[in-house]
Amino acid sequence: MAKILLIEDEASIRRVLNKILSEESKDYEVTEAEDGLEGMEKVKNEDFDLILCDIKMPKMDGVEVLEAVKKIKPEIPVVMISGHGDLDTAVNTMKMGAFDYISKPPDLNRLLNTVRNALDRKELVVENTRLKKKVSKNYEMIGESEAIKNIKEMIEKVAHTDARVLVTGPNGTGKELVAHWLHQKSDRSKGPMVEVNCAAIPSELIESELFGHVKGAFTSANKDRAGKFEAANKGTIFLDEIGDMSLSAQAKVLRALQENKISRVGSDKDIKVDVRVVAATNKDLKKEIEENNFREDLYHRLAVILIEVPALKDRKEDIPLLVDYFSEKIAKEQGTNKKEFTKGAIEALKKSEWRGNVRELRNVVERLFILGGKEITEEDVQLFGSRF
Repeated sequence: MAKILLIEDEASIRRVLNKILSEESKDYEVTEAEDGLEGMEKVKNEDFDLILCDIKMPKMDGVEVLEAVKKIKPEIPVVMISGHGDLDTAVNTMKMGAFDYISKPPDLNRLLNTVRNALDRKELVVENTRLKKKVSKNYEMIGESEAIKNIKEMIEKVAHTDARVLVTGPNGTGKELVAHWLHQKSDRSKGPMVEVNCAAIPSELIESELFGHVKGAFTSANKDRAGKFEAANKGTIFLDEIGDMSLSAQAKVLRALQENKISRVGSDKDIKVDVRVVAATNKDLKKEIEENNFREDLYHRLAVILIEVPALKDRKEDIPLLVDYFSEKIAKEQGTNKKEFTKGAIEALKKSEWRGNVRELRNVVERLFILGGKEITEEDVQLFGSRF
């Protein structure tokens, strides 16, 4: 049931609005307040899905109510109720964050459409918040080893800056987790996080993918297309496996970092971009520079902050925590109970070299979850675990 708070000092208007909403839907529960102060008390003590608020009221006017609501419960949409002389103020309140305004006397269709749209918006905001939390959980960094603690401390120090970060480490160690943590803890977290796997895109298409193209730039360019840098504007772009990027694309990335602007393939027009770049690689870029496969000037632009993610074999004390995390996650995915791993099973897992790192451990835990018994034992690990 949608809970609506009606803040209006005129009793006759309250009765009309309450009647309209109550007759429109049995799913609307309307609570009344006679002035802004009473309304704010209710906002502080109860949860509402929508607020209808008059502008001119004694004790606390609608503009003050709007400002207060946006500070303590910004997710609640506020629709202003305006008299004939309040229209300019009503329009200004929308610039302050009001969802909409309705005029007195209220038009039935206008009122109901505004209420429905505002409630739909609230539902979307709540769902987006829920999804963001879900996404955040998908990128948790699990571990209490000294190496992981150092990485977390480094992220805390640099996340709120715009410093570029180069993340290094073997495949499967979780370099993308570092990138996501940097974004989520940064001032850009409300902006987009755009990922590009440079190794997965053919060299002839990487420039178009990153910078976009104009119609006719090449044979299959049937229309103008924005690239990943434009998509990441005001947010973060994560260039994974940047060591596999072609030299021509490297030159364009370097320009984007130096001048904060890009140009689409086939166009001379510059486009300003405001993007934080986080890059990752499993290659030794200094060796790649010596072999003329990677630009030294680009390396220095990217490696303002260096974060090295260790191989799993170098932080085996984190294996119990990782196993517990993966077991719980897999149980949720499969809709079953979490399986416990015996001490012998954990010790057996610690003996592996884990050449595929955390990614391989996750696969092994899933395999044991499916093929092992109700409790995962050392024998299960020997039968179904890692072959390395």
